[in-house]
Amino acid sequence: MTTRFVDIRQARVSLEVQEGQTILDAALAAGIPYPHGCRSGRCGSCKSRLIEGEVELLQHSRFALSEEEKADGLILACRAVPQTDAAVAWLGSDDDDAVEAPRRVEAIVSGLDDLTHDIKLVRISPVDGSPLLFTAGQYAQVGFDGVPARSYSMANRHGDDSLEFHIRKVPGGVTSQHVHEALKAGDKLTLEFPLGSSYLRQHHSGPILCIAGGSGLAPIKSIVETALAHGMKQPIHVYFGARGARDLYLVEHFETLADRHNNLSFTAVLSDTQVAPHRHGFVTDAVAEDLADFDGWKAYVAGPPPMVDAAMAMAFARGLRPEDMHADVFFTPEGQEG
Repeated sequence: MTTRFVDIRQARVSLEVQEGQTILDAALAAGIPYPHGCRSGRCGSCKSRLIEGEVELLQHSRFALSEEEKADGLILACRAVPQTDAAVAWLGSDDDDAVEAPRRVEAIVSGLDDLTHDIKLVRISPVDGSPLLFTAGQYAQVGFDGVPARSYSMANRHGDDSLEFHIRKVPGGVTSQHVHEALKAGDKLTLEFPLGSSYLRQHHSGPILCIAGGSGLAPIKSIVETALAHGMKQPIHVYFGARGARDLYLVEHFETLADRHNNLSFTAVLSDTQVAPHRHGFVTDAVAEDLADFDGWKAYVAGPPPMVDAAMAMAFARGLRPEDMHADVFFTPEGQEG
């Protein structure tokens, strides 16, 4: 088996990358806090500059990495398989806020509740009572006993004494089936967090667009609640897309927030059924009907890949800069489900 050596400039290490392994997977396995999000080539959070060497780029979204960016020497670390020894540098953050380094935490399930027919709220608390530090919009790798670990976004605000996750039951998904059918309060688990770079940029003063699909409402909830709690006064437009009325949740919560904060608007959009007072159609079409120009905005998008791709295309066509798109794709890597 061929081993390549990749110099990670910010980490100041020469990383061993096994044949067929991506740079990101090797970096994370080595404990390097490499910026990343979806790990599937769809969000662009791990965009990096290839300084030396050659890589093979696996399939990825054109919105995460364009042909022009590839020609300019940029790669996605999650899709980059080294073909020679190489050197890379991840792109710098556009935010001055410090982001907590990932850590491993032993925890227990402290609460369970049903949000919809197929989304369960799971509250998780650290065994040692240590503070739960993260930035709104980030996620955790959650390891329940006996099933594969999965990534879930935090839905609560930084500083709470537990973490809140919204976990959808995926057809055929071993882990999500365990969560919905067997998990109980007191069960032990492990957390690796905080992870991801699709977090709230608190120094941004321009308008904010949030688009959520399904359980993608979890990180959007965290982002919106944190922005309001920190006194961010710019317009915040939240769009929540679901198939039918039974797939909606937390609508009253967001409507109450909007009543209390005149800079917040909330719109629920149903694609399969028409139920008043909610909009009907695709959530990205609703956004396009309402808003025309995203120059100077920040966009936070979370949900299934087709919705995220459509949201990116719509926003970029209306002037959003690529560096202002922060996407969290609810997609399990390597084709694994739930």
